[in-house]
Amino acid sequence: MTAGPAERTARSAASGALGRVIRRRSAATAATAATAAERCDLCAVAVPERHRHVLDLRGNELQCVCQACALLFEREAAGRGHYRLVPRDRLRLPEFAPAELGVPVGLAFFVVGDDGAVVAHYPSPVGATEWDVDADAWRGARERCPALRDLQPGVQAFLVNTARGAREHWIVPVDDCYLLVALIRREWTGLSGGDRVWPAIDGFFAELQRR
Repeated sequence: MTAGPAERTARSAASGALGRVIRRRSAATAATAATAAERCDLCAVAVPERHRHVLDLRGNELQCVCQACALLFEREAAGRGHYRLVPRDRLRLPEFAPAELGVPVGLAFFVVGDDGAVVAHYPSPVGATEWDVDADAWRGARERCPALRDLQPGVQAFLVNTARGAREHWIVPVDDCYLLVALIRREWTGLSGGDRVWPAIDGFFAELQRR
């Protein structure tokens, strides 16, 4: 039987480029962020703040890539089974109740593994907490929302926000989700988040619609 949220020890979801994204975007000052400037993990050239990522399948970590390296991996065969380019497409979906997937919170994202297993992540002030999604529940979700059948393993996520009356349901590049994690860590104050975090989350989803 698949472990539920209460039966599984939470673990950090951030590693590799994702960990760097979260640390850099969570930096308290612009000066601190500037010292963490990114470079391509494959050729070491400097990359702009907005850049592409590839998934290193050997270590299951995202790696920053420059435009030249990203173009190389546009062809799937170029990765030779080691790298998978994170796509840039974003698709808004019909409304979907996250409770149907056993999610106890209104803001979460879901990533499919190469083996078909699905891991749910919910952002928090300390990062992204994870738990396994029940396989039968995910099959039901795919039947009700056919777009989920095309979710690319490891590099795309199903992002849901129904907190505080929101109605946001998206398929997004997985790196978008870690930018959201970093934003929450940076803006969260006190026990309930304070007065900055929710406007920042609303702004994040508004930006998704403009991209």
